Amino acid sequence: MKITKIEIYNYRLLNNLEIDLESDLSLIIGKNNCGKTSILSALNKFVGDKCASNNFMYDDFNLEFKSALFQSVEKNGENWESLHKRGIELYLYIKYDNGDNLANINPLMLDLDPDNNIIVVKFEYNLSLEKMSSLVGSFLQYYTRFSSKEKGQIERAICFDNFMKKKHRQFFEIKKKALLFDTFSQKPSETEYRLLESNTVNFDKIISFKYIGARRDAVNSDNDGTLSSLSTRYYEKTKTDDNNPAIQNFEDALIVTDTSLTDIYQGIFDSVIQKVKKFGGIRENETVVKIISTLSQQQLLKGNTTVVYESCNHQLPESYNGLGYLNLINIIFEIETILSDFRHDKNEAASPADINLLFIEEPEAHTHPQMQYVFIKNIKKLLKEGSSGNDNKKKFNLQTIVTTHSSHIVSECDFDDIKYFRKVSQTSVISKNLKDLEIAYKEEKNPENNHYKFLKQYLTLNCAEVFFADKAILFEGDTERIILPAMMKKIDQEEKRTDSIPLLSQNISLMEVGAYSQIFDQFLSFIGIKTLIITDIDAGKEEKRDKPNNDGKDIIDIIACPVESGTHTTNGALKHYYSVPMKKHIDSHLKFFTDLTLKQKILTNTNGSWIADCNGSLMLIYQTPEIIDGKQYYPRSFEDAFFHINRQFVIDNESNFVSLKCRKNLSNKNEDGSDFKYDAYDLAQDCIKSKASFAMDILLNSKSNDGSDYANWQIPPYIKEGLLWLREDLQMK
Repeated sequence: MKITKIEIYNYRLLNNLEIDLESDLSLIIGKNNCGKTSILSALNKFVGDKCASNNFMYDDFNLEFKSALFQSVEKNGENWESLHKRGIELYLYIKYDNGDNLANINPLMLDLDPDNNIIVVKFEYNLSLEKMSSLVGSFLQYYTRFSSKEKGQIERAICFDNFMKKKHRQFFEIKKKALLFDTFSQKPSETEYRLLESNTVNFDKIISFKYIGARRDAVNSDNDGTLSSLSTRYYEKTKTDDNNPAIQNFEDALIVTDTSLTDIYQGIFDSVIQKVKKFGGIRENETVVKIISTLSQQQLLKGNTTVVYESCNHQLPESYNGLGYLNLINIIFEIETILSDFRHDKNEAASPADINLLFIEEPEAHTHPQMQYVFIKNIKKLLKEGSSGNDNKKKFNLQTIVTTHSSHIVSECDFDDIKYFRKVSQTSVISKNLKDLEIAYKEEKNPENNHYKFLKQYLTLNCAEVFFADKAILFEGDTERIILPAMMKKIDQEEKRTDSIPLLSQNISLMEVGAYSQIFDQFLSFIGIKTLIITDIDAGKEEKRDKPNNDGKDIIDIIACPVESGTHTTNGALKHYYSVPMKKHIDSHLKFFTDLTLKQKILTNTNGSWIADCNGSLMLIYQTPEIIDGKQYYPRSFEDAFFHINRQFVIDNESNFVSLKCRKNLSNKNEDGSDFKYDAYDLAQDCIKSKASFAMDILLNSKSNDGSDYANWQIPPYIKEGLLWLREDLQMK
């Protein structure tokens, strides 16, 4: 029996959230403030340790719902009945099979169809139509009284907000329902349900929810005994087996210690006891007082155990551990204690709940990357062992949800376990399964390309941090990787604006993808972040081989050439994202790209196709015409573009550019001295020994001017316009 899906409505940012759960572990990832902690909070208030009482606050309601509620109150509740969701709602989809014990969930089963093995439990904190009428009258009375005491008119919306913060519990009610699941629509019926009362259904036997929050006791201040107190809690939860030799030895040692301490206490307290005897009664010694040792197991552990660690045969206190180790030890203690709770180790007669859900929030706190790798590698094993029934312990169903901001944990996690949270508006978050990407890639024109397999390996091994980024830059190779941060800093210094955040202050992920940015198209659409792809126009022209094919037909190759003489582009990314037709009657598709305006390079994904949209989230940039001294030149590559606008910079620092060869070509001019003999295309082709070294030389020969770094060279225009576009924020709907 497992929870397969959770739906949450109108709770904080979770306006309309659906999240699929895996059978064992689900890893929820996403940027800060995208609703991960809100899931924990909602579960805890409906099914966790806070469900016994109403712990909801008015600020828990989604902002859109608050607005709809106020508008309805202003209209005397006329449209309230037609509103689909009338409060905070949590749906749990539970799937069972023939091997499960159905005794506890029998009251939740509304369908006799043997093929329907899904039940839906709905938890709601809703406002009924009857209560709406009462709310309208109460608020009117409150507003009239409140505004009469003020000199000026109070805004009704503000007054309503203050009123509801104090009074919402008088009108909203917590209810639990079992809903009929419609196998045809794959949705529950809101009209066919059974109201679940605590006297008819014991939810503790169906669902047990525990969590380890992000705010854990992991401090290394002096005399802190956090881990020592955890050892006591662990013992209290697990001391159930009277036949355990370790427990027996502990109890025997306490008896011996009590006897020894009692003899010692008689000497310590003899003087005061003798005085007490004199006040005992009519006759001396009528009342006998003794102080004896009565050590209890729990008290002894609680006050007299200290977690230490050994270093070079010396025992050091727990506070001398680093925060990472304290956090990790804390989590392990917490997990072991919670597993004991799930098993009901203290009550041999009690059975575990049908469903046991553990929520671990941000386990990576204070830990270095290697420790994060180790944690996620071993967590599944630890949880499986604790729930498998080994060592004569009770077996139970366990599902775990882990939230994280750690790219290192993501890189070591099973790709199919990952749930990606993305904030799509100021009031709404969506959840996506990364394994759904496989479906999207299978629907491509050439699914046999195995792009999905490559993507999984690449993201988990190289660029998992993109899941936590606000924006991304995809570039081809070492040159861009080395010089892009410098270009971003240069733009921040030269293009200062008060209405935009500097590039280096933004959360931008840099991804080196070679010539394969087209493989990422479905992924970029999936994560939906603003993305800049930097590539080359890669101009080429047709050239016939000297020898024909075996059948006598000419063989035509596309060879690299300057843009001015080119007819084609060999760049796969450009052809892919713009779906440029390759029919033979088209003489030149290079002109298609050279004619595109800046706005036409901004794309959005619509029904699987990328189309021009000035409000889109993806831009492809490549070389554009450069004009110097009234002369226009169209470069083919980054090096080509850089040479053209920075030739004098390279000439001035020629001796320091160790990446160059054929150095005389830099400054050689035509016989009439009118122009350089070799243009930028020639220099890029013939004068660079290593592109990566050339990029390093640019940085090493950079100079500052008036506090601005890299002042003695210019950014190629196509890269500059792309970075300026990326710097601006997309407007949330």
